[in-house]
Amino acid sequence: MAVMARISQRIGSIAESATLAVDSKAKALKAAGEDVIGFGAGEPDFPTPLHIVEAAAAACRDPKNHKYSPAGGLPDLKAAIAAKTSRDSGYAVTPAQVLVTNGGKQAVEEVFATLLDPGDEVLLPAPYWTTYPEAIHLAGGVAVELATTIEDGFRVTVEQLDAALTPRTKVLLFVSPSNPTGAVYRPAEVEAIGRWAVERGVWVVTDEIYEHLVYGDAVFTSMPALVPELADTCVVVNGVAKTYAMTGWRVGWLLGPADVVKAATNLQSHATSNVANVSQVAALAAVSGPLDCVVEMRTAYDRRRQTIVTMLNDIQGVRCAPPGGAFYAYPDLSGALGRPLNGRTASSTLELAEIVLEEAKVAFVPGEAFGSPGYGRFSYALGDDALVEGITRVAKLLG
Repeated sequence: MAVMARISQRIGSIAESATLAVDSKAKALKAAGEDVIGFGAGEPDFPTPLHIVEAAAAACRDPKNHKYSPAGGLPDLKAAIAAKTSRDSGYAVTPAQVLVTNGGKQAVEEVFATLLDPGDEVLLPAPYWTTYPEAIHLAGGVAVELATTIEDGFRVTVEQLDAALTPRTKVLLFVSPSNPTGAVYRPAEVEAIGRWAVERGVWVVTDEIYEHLVYGDAVFTSMPALVPELADTCVVVNGVAKTYAMTGWRVGWLLGPADVVKAATNLQSHATSNVANVSQVAALAAVSGPLDCVVEMRTAYDRRRQTIVTMLNDIQGVRCAPPGGAFYAYPDLSGALGRPLNGRTASSTLELAEIVLEEAKVAFVPGEAFGSPGYGRFSYALGDDALVEGITRVAKLLG
């Protein structure tokens, strides 16, 4: 009798989330007494705003929230998400086009599971968030990576998309503001890419989770709002995690054509059923409430953004373009490779990250995790003092 593998090939091929792994290692070292400063996690350091917490506390005491609710989301929350989308991006959708998910990650996984058949290709600009290729592969799709660099602002061009197009291309994954680079596409670029997708018959999955975190002259624009003809072949992914400092509440959503949303809802009904009702009520308070708290957090991020970019560019062998959005700096660290660092030499940013963690007690995520070796992601969603101390340690080691 043939010996069967213990783990399926499909699941065994999934890589661990590099960002969560770095954050976990940093936290483990802290717990062991090490003075580690972590730039790894993409997580706001602010508490969830009080009015959201109070709404959740009241929801806990309401017996109706102790029971199952519709798999696709509470009706009031779906309606509020539709209204919020129109308010913030100018994209009009109905509640029937909304699926509430267990965080943005579930939305990403479900949209690819719903759209892709085995062998379908997804155009994936790199650097990319670590979860995207895994979700594509899990759905049987093929991720076609398109490289961008610091020189081109980490923004893919229509010419690159055209060159990568094949008869198997079904989806373009578009993200602005970007994780990990903080790049923000100009409105004209967003529109041009959207029109390219319509003309070529390519679906667009666009992740708008950082829509409210833009700085300086950068402007967030929603592709289906700029290109209405795209609406029938576009799915928007979003959530409350980054905007409202609600990473632990696990509420995201996807917006799309009614048939896609219905199919994804069917999938979710078997996978997880409804998102926790208390979290959904908290999300309702967030998306239907004022944005004052968001402005305060964005102001702090902007201050830290300017600090970290200045400090990184002062380090020998480091180049950092100012990010236009999100809360990540993505410096080119290739100039720091091949040089002795406390008697050790890194030949890759993967090795450099290990040396920096062990020698300087600073954690960052190497570019290999995002499909772009030679770079590193530093989240500036941490306290000002910790940020300055952490980059000072890196400068001392690399100097």
